[in-house]
Amino acid sequence: MKRIALSYPSDQSPERLDLFISHQVPELTRSAVQRLIDAGLITVNGAPPRSSLKLKGGEQILIEIPPPAPAVPEAEEIPLAILYEDSDLIVVNKPAGMSVHPGAGTTAGTLVNALLAHCDDLSGIGGEIRPGIVHRIDKDTTGVIVVAKNDRSHLELARQFKEHSIKRVYVALVYGSPKTDKGRIESAIGRHPVDRKKMSGSARHGRHAVTHWKVIGRYGWVTALELRLETGRTHQIRVHLSEAGFPLLGDPVYGGSARLSNLKDAKLRALIRELDRQALHARTLGFVHPVSGHYLEFSSPLPEDMARILEHLER
Repeated sequence: MKRIALSYPSDQSPERLDLFISHQVPELTRSAVQRLIDAGLITVNGAPPRSSLKLKGGEQILIEIPPPAPAVPEAEEIPLAILYEDSDLIVVNKPAGMSVHPGAGTTAGTLVNALLAHCDDLSGIGGEIRPGIVHRIDKDTTGVIVVAKNDRSHLELARQFKEHSIKRVYVALVYGSPKTDKGRIESAIGRHPVDRKKMSGSARHGRHAVTHWKVIGRYGWVTALELRLETGRTHQIRVHLSEAGFPLLGDPVYGGSARLSNLKDAKLRALIRELDRQALHARTLGFVHPVSGHYLEFSSPLPEDMARILEHLER
């Protein structure tokens, strides 16, 4: 990680943060500065800023630049669970443990690496590192994801995601038992003010996020939920449920591991340890085909690790 420390002169006229950094560090464009801010890799006086922050003098700026990922991901022969494919798009059931695209510290074994070996006609809008990638799900979240094969499809699918017209339904297993059978969680999610690897609903400069949930099974200390996303922010479900007091089973980042010792059921504890990830599955994805205009909807069953927990709870 390359670190750069800057000080804004106290006798200089006010200037936007992103402009100042891009002038001082020529290798960083304003869009690159924004990406670093979104990733929590730029602080001003020790706090996360907005790119539009006006520097007034005396501010201490710290920039962390991760090492570059390979210019072009390599194709890898990795098996894919393909739910649908045509000349415009491909729909995949992503397994746990697979990142969607290469990034800092992850250069191989991603969905992009697998797709490059499967087909050579992915959309170029996502750039060389993220060809065809219109949306993402977390590395350890399983489920349905759509990838664009050409720019026309990419732009149209991106528009649907931006307008929140995509149907996205998740299944989660959480600690605790909500008092009601359904509800809505709304907050502004952004980078956590202290832990830069986490997101938070208490961030100073978050983005509007809405999650709808309903109970589909109550099992004492554990509840099964169905969730519909109105927006799609990073870690949205994990943050919303954790801050509502119902962290996902197995989630090591948002409190899902801390409650394991509270469970009296030894078999359930063992199954959650075997899960070794957050109990979250992207079950259903529905959208309008970007070329034909027909509505398409795809679903995948619960992965085996979550299904084993649910079967045990139901017994």
